[in-house]
Amino acid sequence: MDKYIYPAVFEKDEVAGYTVTFPDLHGAVTEGDDLEEALRMARECLELYLYGLEEDEEDIPKPSEPVSINLPVDSFITLVEVRMGSIRDEMMNKSITKNVSIPRWLERAAAKEKLNFSQVLQYALKERLGINDK
Repeated sequence: MDKYIYPAVFEKDEVAGYTVTFPDLHGAVTEGDDLEEALRMARECLELYLYGLEEDEEDIPKPSEPVSINLPVDSFITLVEVRMGSIRDEMMNKSITKNVSIPRWLERAAAKEKLNFSQVLQYALKERLGINDK
């Protein structure tokens, strides 16, 4: 599925800002200094939480009906909508760091030629895996 809508509980903090929880997603909690930031953080929290479930091949819980959620004092519910296509693309294309071991003589030869190790490794992996860039 690409689009999800979950109820989020926004609870006003005693000092300032909001804490946001998702009753259907255990451990999905974020906060913001004001309502605008809390909503932005809620969307990001939901995206990353659902992405993590997908990556771990876990079931994604069905969202509750907002009217069935018991609210704490000084709180309200807002529906948060996310579209997973863009977050999947972003996460899959995110660069990661991998340590590799190569002989010293090979490192020196490559450095002398001013080769970009990341580009060479990507090229070699794609070639080995039969992946053609479009």
